[in-house]
Amino acid sequence: MLFSPCGPGRIPPAQAHHMLQRCTAVLLDVREADEYRAGHAPGALHAPLSQLAAGAADVPGAADVPGPADGCSLVLICRSGNRSQQAAKLLAGRGVEAVDVTGGMIAWAEQGLPVQDGHGAAGTVI
Repeated sequence: MLFSPCGPGRIPPAQAHHMLQRCTAVLLDVREADEYRAGHAPGALHAPLSQLAAGAADVPGAADVPGPADGCSLVLICRSGNRSQQAAKLLAGRGVEAVDVTGGMIAWAEQGLPVQDGHGAAGTVI
């Protein structure tokens, strides 16, 4: 498990962005579809918490993305950090280790990290 100043299982947005840039992490956005389409981190995969909680096992597009077996960490993000913490606990119960981004996409955007919409243009966090 990763350790950061935010505590075990939590990392700050800048660390998550750095991990994505170095291809040592897969970012999973657990917000709902309208939130994701309005603005998400470039390269983030989308798997709403509602679907994960309902038992969805597959993440769209994940088959082509490096995962823990390839030395990549699974990093979860939502709007503020609440749903991503819930998703991390849910996945831990299934034997999947993941960390979440403290402050979510709000903190991500406030730190000037890139946000894009569903068409690849500049996005917003809703």
